[in-house]
Amino acid sequence: MSGSGGSAKLRTLLVGQSGGATAVINASLIGVVEAALGSGRFDRVLGMRHGIEGLLSEDFIDLGRQPKFVLERVRRTPSAALGTGRRKLSNDELGQALDLLRKHGVTALVYIGGNDSADTAHRLHQAARSAGDDLAVVSVPKTIDNDLLATDHCPGYPSLARFLANAVRDATYDTLASPQLYPVKFIDVMGRDAGWVAAACSLAFSETEADLQPLLFLPEFPPESAETMVAEIEACVRDQGWAVAVVPETLRDAAGRHLGGDEPDYVDPFGHPYYPQPAVSLARLVTERTGLRARFERPGTAARMSISLASPIDLDEAERAGRFAVACILRGESDIMTSIVRTANDPYCSEIDRVPLAEVANRVRPFPAEFIGADRRSVTDDFRRYALPLLGPNPFPAYGRLLDLT
Repeated sequence: MSGSGGSAKLRTLLVGQSGGATAVINASLIGVVEAALGSGRFDRVLGMRHGIEGLLSEDFIDLGRQPKFVLERVRRTPSAALGTGRRKLSNDELGQALDLLRKHGVTALVYIGGNDSADTAHRLHQAARSAGDDLAVVSVPKTIDNDLLATDHCPGYPSLARFLANAVRDATYDTLASPQLYPVKFIDVMGRDAGWVAAACSLAFSETEADLQPLLFLPEFPPESAETMVAEIEACVRDQGWAVAVVPETLRDAAGRHLGGDEPDYVDPFGHPYYPQPAVSLARLVTERTGLRARFERPGTAARMSISLASPIDLDEAERAGRFAVACILRGESDIMTSIVRTANDPYCSEIDRVPLAEVANRVRPFPAEFIGADRRSVTDDFRRYALPLLGPNPFPAYGRLLDLT
């Protein structure tokens, strides 16, 4: 791995997956593996289990010896075939990590993940250069949150958006069937502190279904309080007889108080707190304050893991992003993340490029103001023009409603 290494040393590419698994993260993995094997430039292609944890514990799997049919199946299998992790690589562990990379003859590292993974990759590159090593480090983007900078969108988001858009539309039709029983429905979705995931829940409704759009409570425009939120929902029920509200799992009020409770259930190694689900307490509060019966639903991991509703565009781009990472390594590049560049919208086309990791690591792209409707509870046509092409052809079935002909 070091600049003085001889030809006797193994040329090994090591790849890992990190963060929340998605429907398409394995497509990126197989893109890396096939590009590395096809190049003829690596003696071995290894996978580290559970991200950085696998490196530190020397828990590897030989990806170069996997049967072709296994790789083909993994390509279209959800979740992370190597297993993921959220371990934060401490400064004290950087030296240990470099020692282990040298021990196993690793000359290139590809890390598939989001903001925190980009930070890990960036720090490993810097530590390697400080130690005089020429380790090539490339990050491949992955996050349903769609909040990475310097890429048009993130692999994983289009498939999540396609799933949630269909799920919320179906849940709305369920509410229409029995508003006398449960006139209020909360749908609790992932998404951290940006509105990308919640916004996707509105995409399936056609122009003839504009009256069915859910209330979107976006982190960028939080409610003044839980009480004002209840008042909004009560007014919606008064006007149309029912209400469906989409609430991100991290939703806070205008004062910064978490609507699910201010005591986190868990804080991950990167310092990200995970709070109780806001939909649970909000449904209870609606019933207590208004007497309206309320339900709550949480698609949870099914939303980011569904392969049956995965976007074909997402699968293709995820794999191409993995392949391009290896191409960058073979050109001698390091400290970069592969990125998606949209080149056309109708029909949708894209290219894979790369950006410096310093532009991505630990930085978050908020949901743009121009994508948020004037009422702050909806999205604009600009967002629909941005998001809909990513979902692939015919993402939504045509629905109908009976006409009142009396």
